[in-house]
Amino acid sequence: MTRRTVRIAMNGVTGRMGHRQHLVRSILALRDQGGLDLGNGDVLWPEPVLVGRREHALRALAERHGLTEWSTDLDAVLADDSIEIYFDAQVTSARADALTKAVHAGKHVYTEKPTAADFAGALALARLATGKGVKHGVVQDKLFLPGLRKLKRLIDGGFFGEILSVRGEFGYWVFEGDWQEAQRPSWNYRAEDGGGIVVDMFPHWEYVLHELFGRVTSVSAEVATHVPRRWDERGEAYEATADDAAYGVFRLEGGAVAQINSSWAVRVHRDELVEFQVDGTEGSAVAGLRDCRVQHRSATPKPVWNPDLPVTHPFRDQWQEVPDNTEFDNGFKAQWELFLRHVVLDEPYHWDLLAGARGVQLAELGLRSAAEGRRLDVPEVTL
Repeated sequence: MTRRTVRIAMNGVTGRMGHRQHLVRSILALRDQGGLDLGNGDVLWPEPVLVGRREHALRALAERHGLTEWSTDLDAVLADDSIEIYFDAQVTSARADALTKAVHAGKHVYTEKPTAADFAGALALARLATGKGVKHGVVQDKLFLPGLRKLKRLIDGGFFGEILSVRGEFGYWVFEGDWQEAQRPSWNYRAEDGGGIVVDMFPHWEYVLHELFGRVTSVSAEVATHVPRRWDERGEAYEATADDAAYGVFRLEGGAVAQINSSWAVRVHRDELVEFQVDGTEGSAVAGLRDCRVQHRSATPKPVWNPDLPVTHPFRDQWQEVPDNTEFDNGFKAQWELFLRHVVLDEPYHWDLLAGARGVQLAELGLRSAAEGRRLDVPEVTL
């Protein structure tokens, strides 16, 4: 067996997402399983080098997980020729500059989204990385969720016939921080720090819609700051300057319409924190993070509107569960494995910085649509 080590600079892993999903459940999970099997007896061993601004947090994180390499000097890390990959999970406002440095240093780059604060910056980054010949990828984790993988299986199998519409509901109540601790960092609610649910979630909706149903060709959005006053990590009150809810309508290539509500000011009355209902001429499905239920046209009930009588149809009981039929690994880890194989074996990989730029474009146009009160076309993005 041949073991090859790949050294990965991981910036922003002291944050919630970078730590839990990318470091612990992806890279360290790969090490726990003995590395990534490349076939023919070859194994790839990921070696993380933790990067960040807070020395004490990096040291504590490294000690907790038995790691020895960490640094607060990004430039020095990028100058290290033994490091092949740079990963970024920082706050949005710091991301583009760090990725640009990494590309100029000749590193392959893998990053959370949004990839930049604006579309022009995101597209410039994609063009730079492509021109420099480095491999680049963007986290598009929702595609690897069990529920959406089952939904993709239905689409590929022709279950829906002609797809007519997609309806999505995402969100939960994020506590204000005064009498209960907030579940999200305070910067999420400050526009000046790159916060806002549109810039956070519209990039997700772009790749979900694009990959499963077709390219978004137009957007109409309404945004709101439903909770204008919150309390930060120090218990100090601040004014929320970013949107905490967005209501979007997306026209898709081929004619289907998608409606997606996103909110951090909604109490959950659904089975999962995100759910998509897809309706087609031959059948419908409701997919969440893990589960997916279907109703074929041959088994569709025939309700009749009559507000004078109680409902007698147990509507939820009339749907059939889609079986797993396979084992689903952590979605972040699954995409990390594909990107590492792309870097080492040059296997195909299309979730790149251009795809990331499409997400930033949709967020930017969504905010502009809300500000101008009109539907906007979404031009196709090319290098």
